[in-house]
Amino acid sequence: MKNEFALRHLGPRPDECRDMLRLVGAASLDALIDEVVPPDIRRAGPLDLPPAESEFAFLERLRHIAARNQVFRSYIGLGYYDTITPSVILRMVLENPGWYTPYTPYQAEIAQGRLEALLTFQTMVSDLTGMGVANASLLDEASAAAEAMTMLRRVQARRDANLFLVADTCFPQTIALVQARGEPLGLDVRVVPTSELDLDERVFGVLLQYPDGNGLATDLRPIIEQAHEAGVLVAVATDLLALTLLVPPGEMGADVVVGSAQRFGVPLGYGGPHAAFFATRDTYVRQMPGRLIGLSVDAHGEPAYRMALQTREQHIRRDKATSNICTAQALLANIAAFYAVYHGPDGLRDIAHRVHRRACTLEEGLRALGCVQRNTDFFDTLRMGGASGGRLPLDRVREAALETRMNLRYFDDGDVGISLDETTGAADVAAIVGAFAQALGQSAPDAGSADSHTGTAPALADDRRPAPWRAEEDRRYPASLARSSRYLTHPVFTAHRSETEMMRYIRRLERKDIGLDTSMIPLGSCTMKLNAASEMLPITWPELGRVHPFVPLEQVQGYAQVLRELEGMIREITGLPGVSLQPNSGAQGELAGLLVIRAWHGDRGDSQRNVVLIPSSAHGTNPASAVMAGMRVVVVACDERGNVDVDDLRQKAAQHAPSLAALMITYPSTHGVFETRIREICTVVHEHGGQVYMDGANMNAQVGLTSPALIGADVCHLNLHKTFAIPHGGGGPGMGPIAVASHLAPYLPGHPIVPSGGARAVQAVAAAPWGSALVLLISYAYMRMLGPDGMTDASRIAILNANYMKARLERAYPILYTGARDRVAHEMILDLRPLKHASGIDEQDVAKRLMDFGFHAPTVSFPVPGTLMIEPTESEPRGELDRFCDALLQIREEIQAVIDGQADPKDNVLKQAPHTAAAVASDDWSHAYTRAEAAFPLPWVKPSKVWPPVGRVDNPYGDRNLMCVCPPVEQYEEV
Repeated sequence: MKNEFALRHLGPRPDECRDMLRLVGAASLDALIDEVVPPDIRRAGPLDLPPAESEFAFLERLRHIAARNQVFRSYIGLGYYDTITPSVILRMVLENPGWYTPYTPYQAEIAQGRLEALLTFQTMVSDLTGMGVANASLLDEASAAAEAMTMLRRVQARRDANLFLVADTCFPQTIALVQARGEPLGLDVRVVPTSELDLDERVFGVLLQYPDGNGLATDLRPIIEQAHEAGVLVAVATDLLALTLLVPPGEMGADVVVGSAQRFGVPLGYGGPHAAFFATRDTYVRQMPGRLIGLSVDAHGEPAYRMALQTREQHIRRDKATSNICTAQALLANIAAFYAVYHGPDGLRDIAHRVHRRACTLEEGLRALGCVQRNTDFFDTLRMGGASGGRLPLDRVREAALETRMNLRYFDDGDVGISLDETTGAADVAAIVGAFAQALGQSAPDAGSADSHTGTAPALADDRRPAPWRAEEDRRYPASLARSSRYLTHPVFTAHRSETEMMRYIRRLERKDIGLDTSMIPLGSCTMKLNAASEMLPITWPELGRVHPFVPLEQVQGYAQVLRELEGMIREITGLPGVSLQPNSGAQGELAGLLVIRAWHGDRGDSQRNVVLIPSSAHGTNPASAVMAGMRVVVVACDERGNVDVDDLRQKAAQHAPSLAALMITYPSTHGVFETRIREICTVVHEHGGQVYMDGANMNAQVGLTSPALIGADVCHLNLHKTFAIPHGGGGPGMGPIAVASHLAPYLPGHPIVPSGGARAVQAVAAAPWGSALVLLISYAYMRMLGPDGMTDASRIAILNANYMKARLERAYPILYTGARDRVAHEMILDLRPLKHASGIDEQDVAKRLMDFGFHAPTVSFPVPGTLMIEPTESEPRGELDRFCDALLQIREEIQAVIDGQADPKDNVLKQAPHTAAAVASDDWSHAYTRAEAAFPLPWVKPSKVWPPVGRVDNPYGDRNLMCVCPPVEQYEEV
């Protein structure tokens, strides 16, 4: 039976493959693979995985699996809340390939829509937190708090201070992750009550929660003032919705404010993906981790957005980078920003008032039953105890709650926590009170009738209808904590009140970007492949999206089945028996793998092993992650063919043998070839006591052909957003599960709330036990619908497509590295340095000129400066490959015109690219080339012309004149 999904996923048709092979000069696809992949690492047989399913069959089966999840009403809180995604945002963003397929906005000129939305997110966070500047999202609240700790250490004036104090009322997952990140860096992390903060000269920073992890809202000003007087810096984890009513931490003097934007319209998704936020003082902007979006100008002096301070990126600073952050949560940050635009400041305030009033009403109802509220001041969370300071009957409360299909938080001291959200209605409040009444053997107070509110729960009519236990006051926090400052004052937050306006606003931004719905994105090492609609559909199912990450495991049997099957498929694909799905990005996978290696060495009495060998060609996140894991980086040279210099490796492995912890290596290499001596390389490291960490960035060329285990690796991470089809979403979400050899499996990451990980687990590397579980469904769908043969064919066609493009381009451009048989793997590097020497045209000029053809540029100047790295993936049809090659060949002729003196070295179509519609239509056209040459360089461009919305962006101007919030009204109207 034909695998219909594979035929739709793979771009070239079978007859096209035959023609492509003829051009490549290979007798067959099998013959080509034999020339590319070394024989000593080839799989002996096919992948032992379930056969491929049709799209219909898969979705039907997944419906039955999802039905095994019990979607209870969860009032657990701890940073995760049910929310309502406005339908216009659900349909036009989350379900729209125009938003979920674009890549990280490194090419700003054709990413203006995403960049504007991310700047709106930064403005929203900056306004609500009361801070000067915010970044464009982090992975989750817990890792954002860990980033706050490391940044405060960098900016602390007292260089010998090494102690970081964490309030014991922070979320437990945050405490665990901060401890996990601090320990390998040699930081002393101590968890203490806020009443016992000893701010001596050893302390460099403090982390507080506001409202705290139990729901108590406390004025932090006295603590922050005390800390600053002692020379100590303060980070505060907070809740954006609460800050619409409460004084923001920035106005209290906080130095850093972090948290999650999840409750701004982003589904729970059993833990993620959710955009975290990080805000700080303007003073620290150049030390801030993560991506920062700023405003600059283009070549015509018009406003233009771009990523600011890009020299902080890991590929440039490597082991000196401020963090290892690569994948962020850009798509989810955009959803949160659109949620704020949709509701506006008044709408957000109304939601917060409604949540708070219902919490007040609930408090009155529970007090009527004799319960005692521990939180004297609160926003949305109650902590209820028994009468006269006694314990509540937790077993009976839990039993009654489960009978009513609800989850509460249970404390060891007998208290019960209840966190409400925007979906909570009167029926929910009544049900909670009823469950407590049942547990206490009492009759529930009469709550009266109620109206419909959310479609899932009746509304609370507490402003009009009297009830015996209705709150008489609208506020349960002191006047000193009531916010008086304005927020979200920029017109973007008030200009789109109707759905018509909102729809047009989102579409206007979408049209400024290039995604996979427009054309191929040939970014080397980033694998921008098809994200099939059937893979994406399940993420919007409520059985999967409305699940809190800390619910009892018996309620998530559907998720458990998916995760077990996914882990099993990863074991088979990698050949490594231990799997953790927790890391929520590739870089976090790197960190997790290194922490596992570190723990294994420590248990063997080899805690002195802290050297990591890293080839000079490696991804920049490799050295950055190694430093975060407390290790020392030693760079290994590459030879003239781009392979690891084995002699240099041998010498450095021997030199550092007593302290050698690991080698980090990407395979196929970042230079785009299968190195033939890879097993020898791994053997050398093992002989000197080290472990081999394989970066899985290029697994798209491995699946079904070879494996990390076959090359000799002990650990690998998989970029599910590369090889296994999770969409990039403008820079995230991503997932980076790790697979490890059996001796390392006991050390796989655990979690402080949900039992998981190995018997000797390292601490959590993500806030949720299975990371961004919702998007794991996409990779699960990819694997099950392609099946073993389809995934293997994906690797084979990816290699064919790359070698086909090589055959078409190699006479015009030097191919920098090839294998022993003059073949490339799934990607290749064009060397533009000789052309630059002859013409003055560089790789950036080519990248910008490709925009005039409607294409996103390949990867620029990585892994070798002055080059372009191209990866076509298996999903692109031959026609699209040919169009891209035609564009590059036309550009080569344009470069030749400069070399031959037929085109001006400065005023030419490359140096002036990209060309906007406004520039081409301008009455002032003084260029030596024609408007048609600028805008329509080949005949096929005209019918589907993609106009870059801005000219070439001036990055240095933006860094000199840093503006990282929405521009003033006058500029906003021009953009």
